[in-house]
Amino acid sequence: MRQTTSGVRRSACAVLLLLAATATAATQSFPLTSPDGNVRATVVQGEDGGFSYRVDYKGMPVILPSRLGLALSDGTDLSRGFAAVRPEDVLRDETNLVWHPPFGERATVSDQFRQMVLGVEQTASDAGILFVFRAYNAGIAFRYAVSAPLRLRASVTNELTEFVFTGDHRAWPVYAAQGEYKPEALSAVKKGAERPLTVETAEGPVAAIGEAALVDFARMKFAPVPGKAYTLKADLDSPVSLEKSGVSPWRYVRVADNACRLLENNDFILNLNEPSRIADTSWIKPGKVIRETSLTTKGGMACVDFAKTMNLQYIEFDAGWYGHEYDDASDARTVTLDPKRSKGPLDLPEVIRYAKTNGVGVIVYVNRRELERRLDDLLPLYTSWGIVGMKYGFVNVGSQKWTTWLSDAIRKAGEARMMIDIHDEYRLTGNQRTWPNVMTVEGIRGNEEMPAAPHNCALPFTRYLCGPGDYTPCWYNGRVKNTRAHQLALGVVTYSPWQFLFWYDNPGMYKGEPELDFWRQMPTVWDDTRALHGRIGAYASIARRSGDAWFIGTINALERRTLEIPLSFLTPGKTYTAALYSDGAPDGSDRTRVACATRRVTAADTLTADMAANGGHAVHLVPAP
Repeated sequence: MRQTTSGVRRSACAVLLLLAATATAATQSFPLTSPDGNVRATVVQGEDGGFSYRVDYKGMPVILPSRLGLALSDGTDLSRGFAAVRPEDVLRDETNLVWHPPFGERATVSDQFRQMVLGVEQTASDAGILFVFRAYNAGIAFRYAVSAPLRLRASVTNELTEFVFTGDHRAWPVYAAQGEYKPEALSAVKKGAERPLTVETAEGPVAAIGEAALVDFARMKFAPVPGKAYTLKADLDSPVSLEKSGVSPWRYVRVADNACRLLENNDFILNLNEPSRIADTSWIKPGKVIRETSLTTKGGMACVDFAKTMNLQYIEFDAGWYGHEYDDASDARTVTLDPKRSKGPLDLPEVIRYAKTNGVGVIVYVNRRELERRLDDLLPLYTSWGIVGMKYGFVNVGSQKWTTWLSDAIRKAGEARMMIDIHDEYRLTGNQRTWPNVMTVEGIRGNEEMPAAPHNCALPFTRYLCGPGDYTPCWYNGRVKNTRAHQLALGVVTYSPWQFLFWYDNPGMYKGEPELDFWRQMPTVWDDTRALHGRIGAYASIARRSGDAWFIGTINALERRTLEIPLSFLTPGKTYTAALYSDGAPDGSDRTRVACATRRVTAADTLTADMAANGGHAVHLVPAP
């Protein structure tokens, strides 16, 4: 059985006694190696009694000796002055664990790791702390657990964790969760860099640093350390009271040979979270969504009809259906239109009834003001209306207060059997494993902002390393900068169990476009995921399987490009029908035209994606009859 967060807390005192101090100030090293032997974490206790860690990958340094510790409000410095420890009694070897998520990027998740717990006390005080380290094949993770007497009298004012890289590598920071990804030298990264942060090392491996299992702590971002080259530190959004749990989120260093392998190891962050608290997940339904933009009965009915035609599972009524979202007089228990958004009429109960008879679910947007005031009232009320999902809008994030509030809001929705989508700055840290009613979140610069192709080609290897992103692919909107084949491929490249499509559009715009059969057939969750090609900011090609069908999305940036796509992942000896969707004008002269073709292929074949600058290519493969 894996050790839970509560288990770490309960064992803290016992381990502190078990690992009795030996009188020494000498340096000690405590190595921990991943099950496959490629990732090695070494925790070192220095002569001052302080602890640091380093990370090596295939014998190559990725993180140089980096500080560990916390600073507390009573002046306690939990980074030095510790007695020596003996870790051998608390080594764990969990190398045969697998679990099956109700849905995700793959049907089976391997959860193999080795764990080491270092329990230490300061020689000059009663301050005690656990350093909990895990080594996975995908990277290392560690967290802090503060002893009970100390956490009752003090709070965390500063986290001292550092990440010391081996050189001035190329990093991909953003400074807001909806920022645009652009490369910077590591030395140029500023305070407030979001997590995860991807770093391409000069030696070859690609690393990502971040946090997992953020439940009741303050959010961590990254900041440079003055006077220390190529070093970032954990930067908390607020002080943290330890009274409730005394356990920090996990801090991690993921590492792989290249960006594609980094993406394929996305289950790493899920494995650092607790198993599902929802025993029966049969009511949780991934699917495709169209937003109803008119806020009228007629528009709602048209969206339901369009959803049936296009094989969409949901329609969503966005801001304005219960009044102006920032007006404190607005009441989400009523259907009262914001006159600036719609003149109506909107008979929401009738739309819900019509949708249900047609097998379509209805989702409603609720701004955080109403959520904070009366979420407990809204959840049972919406269930009685027949609403199946909510979109939490403009939630507060960052401080411990708002982290805890949102964790409670997620839990309450799960207990009420309500699916949710969380906007705007919020990013997941793997907690969708614990509460799989979280279908998607924003925390991404998506098509709402019309980013250029280089940003899109960076997303799989940066933002999507922390989980689903509600990118909202557009189609007809004239502000889209990229080709339609690029837009089509985004449905596969961007992982989101609720995939919002046709953003800004309405059903009347569509006239049976043949290329949109790709979206019609496309699911939103997968049994397997393969990253075929990737260069951060330049191109990405991702293949995903659902049942015996495969979907491939390839997107390109800046220049015309041809990529060879080997089909070796197909079942050998089986023939498939490939529906191909490509740039109708690879020279870039017409970004709206999509060429459609079919051919028979096998695992021995290779497809060619000939893409315009900022173009794309999509493929749907099914076994041939």
